[in-house]
Amino acid sequence: MQVDQLNNEIQKENPFVKSVLQEVSKVIVGQQEMVESIIMGLLTGGHVLLEGLPGLAKTLTISTVSKATSLGFQRIQFTPDLLPSDLIGTMIFNMKTNEFTAKKGPIFTNIVLADEINRAPAKVQSALLEAMAERQVTIGDTTYPLESPFLVMATQNPIEQEGTYPLPEAQMDRFMFKTVVKYPKKSDEMKILEGLSTDTVPSIQPMMGKEDILRIRKLINQIYIDSKVKNYIVEIIFASREPAEMGLRKLSNLIQVGGSPRATISLAKASRAHAFLKGRGYVTADDVKAICNLVMRHRIILSYEAEAESITTDQVINEILNHVEVP
Repeated sequence: MQVDQLNNEIQKENPFVKSVLQEVSKVIVGQQEMVESIIMGLLTGGHVLLEGLPGLAKTLTISTVSKATSLGFQRIQFTPDLLPSDLIGTMIFNMKTNEFTAKKGPIFTNIVLADEINRAPAKVQSALLEAMAERQVTIGDTTYPLESPFLVMATQNPIEQEGTYPLPEAQMDRFMFKTVVKYPKKSDEMKILEGLSTDTVPSIQPMMGKEDILRIRKLINQIYIDSKVKNYIVEIIFASREPAEMGLRKLSNLIQVGGSPRATISLAKASRAHAFLKGRGYVTADDVKAICNLVMRHRIILSYEAEAESITTDQVINEILNHVEVP
């Protein structure tokens, strides 16, 4: 499809997404980056990890998006005593037929909210990893495909507390985005207070359906990425792996593990989704820079030296973006 034709198609489909954003804004004040990362996750099939303190409307935002897109939604509170069967389901013996039948768990839906994901033990994380990676789960001897679209939205508290299990690197890498949810601005907090003066709760209307999302996904996959922009993406990833070779010798002792090939793929997919939100049929370097921190901040593992100096992954990513030549 030619870029001009793509632009026309995007102009037709873009109002659907804008109408979803407008519906969500009836309930959620501010938090634009969080809302847009969830929408981009939906439009690319990428899982999203939200990290923020309690009370920042993470759960409310995800449930509101599910209503505005008329998708199935299940919230699972992750706790230390959670079992894999609580997530994916189990085999139940039927006394009448003398047979075991599968009782499917809450993961069989479109959007799964894994609340406080880092509170569940390794066995539960392993069961969730199969669902995230393969879009399928195994109950007994049978493997069941998950419905499309399927998305895991996970939340975690950034403050280390007792009873938490750090997510393994393999699972962190399965998340397309890690969004750091911050406190609202003063003006936004004032709007939240003013909204409490009324007893009426805004009703959210479904503005998109499953078919719309799957159709837009196909369109996003066709968005054009020039070879120079592709090279820019690869240069960023390689700078996170071999900073000294890329002229970033000062980062050599700060980075323990850089971005994987999945990070390269995610950066390209997310750039296409960002271009779609901006109404374009082609990706620019600005699209890549805009979403780079979202895609990379949970994939770069810093050294003890970086932690000792209180250096964050965002600072490292910004240093890479400032150094790699923009096409």
